[in-house]
Amino acid sequence: MSTVEHLLREAKAALAGHPEADEDARALLCHVLQKDRGWLFAWGDQDVAADPAERYRALIAQRAAGQPVAYLTRSRGFWSLQLQVDEHTLIPRPETELLVEQVLALGRADEAVSLLDLGTGSGAIALAIASERPQWSITASDASEGALAAAQRNAEAHGISNVRFVHSDWFEHIKDRFDIIVSNPPYIAEADPHLQQGDLRFEPRSALASGADGLDDIRRIVAQAPEHLHKPGQLLFEHGFEQGAACRDLLEQAGYEAVSSVRDLAGHERISLGKIPT
Repeated sequence: MSTVEHLLREAKAALAGHPEADEDARALLCHVLQKDRGWLFAWGDQDVAADPAERYRALIAQRAAGQPVAYLTRSRGFWSLQLQVDEHTLIPRPETELLVEQVLALGRADEAVSLLDLGTGSGAIALAIASERPQWSITASDASEGALAAAQRNAEAHGISNVRFVHSDWFEHIKDRFDIIVSNPPYIAEADPHLQQGDLRFEPRSALASGADGLDDIRRIVAQAPEHLHKPGQLLFEHGFEQGAACRDLLEQAGYEAVSSVRDLAGHERISLGKIPT
């Protein structure tokens, strides 16, 4: 019978070369044992029964083959929520929380605000906003039925009721107008070599790549959003750290006002936004 510490050493050896081998080994063992990291530190000499030990080794083998930890645990933390994720959804990233922060700054909790989250995936953005603004009316759309199902499960798990879900390829089945439209669209160039590396290899390509320069979907969103925004209304979206200038140009050419970009903690332009003039 193996101990907690023995299994962790074994896992780190199997994951040698992975940049976050230690973190991944602990995350997967916490998942299998249904314990927190503090328990692992305190009970390193605790024996682990054969069945969970073998399940853990199987997960480590999958991680060594490249499978993302979030898909192996079916879970990823985002904002204040623990979200279910699967192969239909993009894995939520911490940098996307900047988009949530920017949206929350646009309206108070007691205001009647309508918001559309385009390409909601796991529901991360829509549900994070809904959890902070339960009086807002929020619509979350996605072209993937599998992603929408995951987002609906997450809404139910957290008891969030002010979000409705629409199956739509961007604006295809969106009929209403909104005060705010927000999106974390695909923005990686189709030929970008990073798509063949790390976790990106396993995430849905349709949620990652968009045309030769990565901006095809952003162009579509920028062009069509005015038809679905109240005046004044605001569009905010995430993009690649080198795409800020191009995104501002797209917004300005489409007639948006007060166009700007917001930098993340690393100093990279990560969010661009603009208003529809009255």
